[in-house]
Amino acid sequence: MAPAPAAAPPGPGSQAAPQGGLEDRIARFATIWGRAIFPVTATSLTRVEFERHLVPLTRTLTEALHARRFDAAVGQRVGTELVAVHCTDPEALAGTLGVIESYLVLYCGSPYPHSPGSEGAEESRSRCARLQHGIAAGFARALRERTLREQEAIARSALTARIDAQQALHASEERFRAVFEGAAVGIGIADLDGNVLECNDALLQMFGGLEGHVRSRNVSEWGHPDDTPHVWRMYGELVRGERESYRVEKPYYRHDGTVLWTNLTVSLLRDPDGVPQYQLALMEDTTERRLLNLRLRYEATHDALTGLPNRTLFFERLEKALSGTGDSRFGLCYLDLDGFKAVNDSLGHSAGDRLLVEVADRLQSCATGPGEVVARLGGDEFVALTTGSDTEEKVTDLAVRILSALSTPIRLEGRELTVRGSIGIVEGRARERTPAEVLRSADITMYRAKAAGGNRFEFADAEADARAITRHGLTNALPAALERGEFFIEYQPLVHLHDGSVHGAEALVRWSHPQYGVLGPDRFIPLAERTGLIVPLGRWVLEESVRQARNWRNQHGGGSLRVNVNLSPTQLHHPGLVADTVAVLEKSGLAPGALCLEVTESALIGADDELLEPLRRLAALGVDIALDDFGTGYSNLANLRRLPVSVLKLDRSFTQGMQQQPADPVDVKIVEGIVALAHSLELAVTVEGVETGVQAAQLRALGCDTAQGWYYARPGAPDRIHTLSLSDAVPTPS
Repeated sequence: MAPAPAAAPPGPGSQAAPQGGLEDRIARFATIWGRAIFPVTATSLTRVEFERHLVPLTRTLTEALHARRFDAAVGQRVGTELVAVHCTDPEALAGTLGVIESYLVLYCGSPYPHSPGSEGAEESRSRCARLQHGIAAGFARALRERTLREQEAIARSALTARIDAQQALHASEERFRAVFEGAAVGIGIADLDGNVLECNDALLQMFGGLEGHVRSRNVSEWGHPDDTPHVWRMYGELVRGERESYRVEKPYYRHDGTVLWTNLTVSLLRDPDGVPQYQLALMEDTTERRLLNLRLRYEATHDALTGLPNRTLFFERLEKALSGTGDSRFGLCYLDLDGFKAVNDSLGHSAGDRLLVEVADRLQSCATGPGEVVARLGGDEFVALTTGSDTEEKVTDLAVRILSALSTPIRLEGRELTVRGSIGIVEGRARERTPAEVLRSADITMYRAKAAGGNRFEFADAEADARAITRHGLTNALPAALERGEFFIEYQPLVHLHDGSVHGAEALVRWSHPQYGVLGPDRFIPLAERTGLIVPLGRWVLEESVRQARNWRNQHGGGSLRVNVNLSPTQLHHPGLVADTVAVLEKSGLAPGALCLEVTESALIGADDELLEPLRRLAALGVDIALDDFGTGYSNLANLRRLPVSVLKLDRSFTQGMQQQPADPVDVKIVEGIVALAHSLELAVTVEGVETGVQAAQLRALGCDTAQGWYYARPGAPDRIHTLSLSDAVPTPS
């Protein structure tokens, strides 16, 4: 029975009937009914809405009580309606029957209109009982039908779901099979013991198309010598369930012995409980790509013309050799062909290329020992490397074999060409130098061998390397040094031997280097000659010297003082020599006769009229021309009359024997003859390197005109010229 309402109306035995109209009593009964069954009803309605929904059912029951002919089916319909509004709980039925039994007649009934007295009340109670029976029957039938419908719906849904699942599984299997068979990558499935269970056609084709070579095989049979240990270590971890997947690059042998390279991805497949069950392999054939990469690598590391390793690969080999351990050593030969440019210039670059190919073949035949390799660095430069413990003997033997192989003439375009080469050798212990340092030392040493005549080899020398590196640094610093004003000029007096008076001074350029200090011209003039900087440097020296000579004349009245300026061979060939000299003289206001240009004898050996023309024009203007270092160039003395010179500067090598008494008679005779010859040609004679008074007196006695050397003064600042009091120290023969 459902619980009674909070404010229960009078019981069925009460004599006080509810007041109000029938509709009010119907509404009140619906409220009591709703409160009794709402708590056990599964509905989305509120209680008020639910009670309002019970009003029509209460009216239906009331009409059944009052009907002339009673219809028991009314109760069944009410029971059915209760199920329709989700009053399906058994307590809802019990509550409904209890409320109807207790309150329906009291609130909604009346004495039976056609039965007198108590017979009408009895009829109402009878009808109420029959309505309860009908409600229970209708409720039970409706609930049963609803249950059957729900069960049928569930069965249909289950069947539909099963059919859908089967169709989805079939479609999934079809998709998997389509992917498995149509995939461009090879797919294989194996058990945990490594036995291949399934494989697709792509995998079969990778292995040559023979099914028996793949299916029913065990993956352990597919080892390859190039397999790294960690490949099979990861495989073991996977089948033991210690890792889910791994990816490696792995080679395989096909049935025909060729190698298949793959990108291999292996994954572990587990069952629903997480237990390892299968292994899935995905293979991508990378053989062609690998071959292409190897080809590209070969082309990137080998010389296209000769097929030898190029600079890139050689640096890798050299770096590996230099990173050796223990007592490992290395030996390197750096070869440059002598005169190869002449072959290109005379026979053409095509012939030069064929010559390089032949040279490469011969070098390759020389480097056949263990650890020996030959490479082409570029042009006509080759290197050969040997490693081991006794590399000093091995690299010497290698250099001898190379020069011997090159000594056999090469036949090219009907000609026999003799090939020569210069080799620089660097040998030493590993880990002491970098590849760049070794190559630099070998290059420097090779040029030293070339400077010594070529067709030979030289061993690297640390001091020679340091000098070469210093020369290179000076060469690079020369242009900036001129712009920064790092050059200055010192002047060494020229003295009249007959009275000791200052005749003039030779301008000697110096370089105040920020790192190496003051450098003499022998350290940088040859570098300036090779780089072409000698022309602007020479012009600057000329301008400074002429300006200083003008200052001497203006400040001290030295009308007879003149300045000697050296000209290099490169300046002699410069087309602007005459114009530049004239412009400098005109700008300073110095007379041409106060300038003497010194030219070395070696620069004029074999000089033609075209080279001599600028000197002749300068001499015609009044500028003196001095032939410097006379006697060292092995020139024909008869050529003196062709040269536009007015002064011979005798080299110091002829007068060194006169520094002490008795003087070397041979030197005396040579100097005496040169002086006589010069004077006969109306040339003045200047002697360099005078260091003793005895030497100066002897030269004066032989008729030399002027001299310079440490006996008189070292080169110094320009203001020292007029502080020298030399006229009192005229040397006399002893």
